[in-house]
Amino acid sequence: MSKNSAPRDASGPLAIGVDIGGTKVAAGVVDCQGRILASARRPTEGHNPRGVERTILELVTELSADHRVAPGTGAARIASVGVGAAGWIDLAGGTVLFSPHLAWRNEPLRANLEQLLERPVALSNDADAAAWAEWKFGAGRGESRMVCITLGTGIGGAVVMDGQVERGRFGVAGEFGHQIIMPGGNRCECGNRGCWEQYASGNALGREARELAQANSPVAQELLRAVDGVPAEITGAVVTELARGGDPTSIELMKDIGSWLGLGLANLAAALDPGRFVIGGGLSEAGELLLAPTRRAFRRHLTGRGFRPEAEITIAELGPDAGLIGAADLSRQPAS
Repeated sequence: MSKNSAPRDASGPLAIGVDIGGTKVAAGVVDCQGRILASARRPTEGHNPRGVERTILELVTELSADHRVAPGTGAARIASVGVGAAGWIDLAGGTVLFSPHLAWRNEPLRANLEQLLERPVALSNDADAAAWAEWKFGAGRGESRMVCITLGTGIGGAVVMDGQVERGRFGVAGEFGHQIIMPGGNRCECGNRGCWEQYASGNALGREARELAQANSPVAQELLRAVDGVPAEITGAVVTELARGGDPTSIELMKDIGSWLGLGLANLAAALDPGRFVIGGGLSEAGELLLAPTRRAFRRHLTGRGFRPEAEITIAELGPDAGLIGAADLSRQPAS
């Protein structure tokens, strides 16, 4: 567990945000300006739903201890709790229909947590929560229609339109990583072939680099040195770091990912017409090494290019804290 604290801000109601990922549960006390005043985390018990719930209870209890009463009022300082979960959430915001990395199948998570925490809980998809945070406090500020793309193991996504997270008819909008951009292409974990995340994610970047290294290509020597000659240890994060350090092969691989990313964004622009794309996740740390080829491919594939306004493409600002910040703030929003 790690815990850190920042100076408290007594103005406005505080909320606790919880971000449940495949490997960790992160939580934080968040003020009305999106600032994290205290935070803590635990490993995720991915195959044990009750264990995840107990972990959330421990984190909320721990973080609430230092924020029990608003000075001079006698009122509880923690006004609400929001939870962002990696999975499909039903439209009512109560049930995790499915999670690819956690043992949730039609899990009534909100009711379970409300019973444990003895207070109301707002439940949202983790990508929706991160997008909300970027729209309100980060790189999406001032844009009425924003699409957030998270590049990690796969590709996550969410849309904020006119001050609302767009969740679709059944609550599972934003699965952009599973648009098919290469019919008959690489097999995806979802069961289809040719999904976007098979070509523009951290996993895709690592896979392409490993194939070069396994072939003992002369251009892969820096990649092999970075992992002590073990190709299986090459990940998207390794390639990203080498690209930032100037390795030509890693930069070239990043350009390939950017080309696929730009193609997918052009498809989304044709369907959704946002004013801004915000790119987050681990690969976004490459900055312009990723964005420059992305923008070139976006313009090349954009429908009506040259005769229509183009959406901005920018890097997310809030980093890995976006999910818990957004979950906390969504818990303060009136039910729609």
